Amino acid sequence: MKNATFILLFALLALMAACTKRVHYQDEHVDDSITPREKHRPLIHFTPPAHWMNDPNGMVYLDGEYHLFYQYYPDGTVWGPMHWGHAVSTDLLHWQHLPIALYPDSLGYIFSGSAVVDWKNTSGFGKNGKPPLVAIFTYHDMAAEKAGKTETQSQGIAYSNDQGRTWTKYADNPVIPNPGNMRDFRDPKVHWNVASQQWVMVLAVADHVEFWGSPNFKHWQRLSEFGKEWGAHGGVWECPDLFPMKVEGSDETRWVLLVSINPGAPNGGSGTQYFVGDFDGKTFTPDPSVQKNKPVWIDYGRDDYAGVTWSDIPARDGRRLFLGWMSNWDYATLVPTVSWRSAMTLPRSMNLQRSAQGYRLFSQPVKELHTLRQGKYTLQTRDINGTYELKSLQSIAAGAMEVVLEFEPAEGSATIFGLELYNNSGERYRIGYDAAAKQFFSDRRQSGKIAFSPKFATQIHTAPRFSSEKTVRMRILVDVASAEMFADEGSTVLTDVFFPNSDYNKARLFAENGTVRLISGEIFGLKSAIPPP
Repeated sequence: MKNATFILLFALLALMAACTKRVHYQDEHVDDSITPREKHRPLIHFTPPAHWMNDPNGMVYLDGEYHLFYQYYPDGTVWGPMHWGHAVSTDLLHWQHLPIALYPDSLGYIFSGSAVVDWKNTSGFGKNGKPPLVAIFTYHDMAAEKAGKTETQSQGIAYSNDQGRTWTKYADNPVIPNPGNMRDFRDPKVHWNVASQQWVMVLAVADHVEFWGSPNFKHWQRLSEFGKEWGAHGGVWECPDLFPMKVEGSDETRWVLLVSINPGAPNGGSGTQYFVGDFDGKTFTPDPSVQKNKPVWIDYGRDDYAGVTWSDIPARDGRRLFLGWMSNWDYATLVPTVSWRSAMTLPRSMNLQRSAQGYRLFSQPVKELHTLRQGKYTLQTRDINGTYELKSLQSIAAGAMEVVLEFEPAEGSATIFGLELYNNSGERYRIGYDAAAKQFFSDRRQSGKIAFSPKFATQIHTAPRFSSEKTVRMRILVDVASAEMFADEGSTVLTDVFFPNSDYNKARLFAENGTVRLISGEIFGLKSAIPPP
């Protein structure tokens, strides 16, 4: 009898384990159209399998794979001892989760950094004539921090000879010790600099960035600094990036410097500013059009932070590809998800243009997104005063969709117009344009769950319009818990997350304070990018 009881108990435990594994498997690997999705988990944005995620790290392309590493705490859904999580993709949309790449060790947690292909094997880490991947990252010594010391951060390196599947840390880490009395000394982003024939690192140091150079990753020399009197300084500078870009429509090349800041963003909390200028292999000089105290932002929404670009994109592709963390430190640890926290923005392709305001980055979702389109809804030209229901969209509005709209406000109009998503509970999210203020906006004040943080939904988020064209263009990428608007061909970008109690299942266009003409509209349903089993 005891044996029978034991066998029955064992079978029940096995069944419970199988069911638990089944639920986790469904959440992470099964197409949402077949299997119930965990509430608020995106369909077309990258999320971790479970637990906490923040900054994208080490983004590099090699042998047909886009590598994405990211700040990851595998034992909780709030920030903790940082690791590098890892995923790869062949199309920037469908991601394969891989084992953790870098774990904390005696030197500290593994904070943000970058990875590159060492094509010339300058590091000596390569094998069998193949170039290694080299990662450079910040060590954060938590024991030193708890002891009240300021010298908590230094830079270390690791390398891989198997397409990033396994990593070996350099035996003589750190390669850049803390210079002393530097609390914030972190987030190295590295590129091979042709002008100086060495590796150049841009490093965030409290309220500015520093540039360092090395022939081999192991021995570094400080070159210069930039930023103490430039840009926004409402918080600490973080996660810099430096890269050259051709100015669209010309043979001119300029250098772009990205710098994230927290707090101090235009709508509060975390955000990313950028500077355009020249870099001679040692010193960054901003363009004369750059104004010291008027920062320019890569995204004016509340939920695009710590974004950097992929290294080693092949010349035949030629794109500058960007990815950001789709959250904000004002409330990132409080958002109402259960087994996981945070997503990444959609991967974006950036180009540099010369405008009336000076050099500006224009951003658009990567072209690969078109492969997710399913079903097309065309809107005819019409005047809108009040609301116009998009009834044909109700079958896809609860999932992900791409909305492309062109409006023409009347001369001198004070009209406020755009797209509204809503559900049967009366919750709504609005995104659009205020013609009188000449500002785009995102309004999540009635979007659903907002009480989890007093900083989440207290105001309408706004973004300036830079274009002077009469036609206002909006391209809006909607997922179940986010919207990213690329306005006027991507000259203004605005990203916000939201958490409705039930998915938005209805959509409409609206116009207030007057009439606006809808010139054209196209709306596409988007298939889930969650991988099948």
